[in-house]
Amino acid sequence: MAASEIERLIRDELPDAEVTIRDLAGDGDHYAARVVSVSFAGMSRVRQHQMVYRALGGRMGQELHALQLETAAPGDET
Repeated sequence: MAASEIERLIRDELPDAEVTIRDLAGDGDHYAARVVSVSFAGMSRVRQHQMVYRALGGRMGQELHALQLETAAPGDET
């Protein structure tokens, strides 16, 4: 799965999101994603991650083998 496709899927679900995707292994199968969205405000990390996984529509474990995920609301970034 291409990084651009991952970014598109996330932005479709979270249009305001600032999304950064990195290919960790150079194999198009292991990525890191940083997603910052106002939609995450007041949510636990678990709920934030669930929103991103929902945006990927069941592709985790299929076309996308591994995704290291970092999420935050604006101002909550570390």
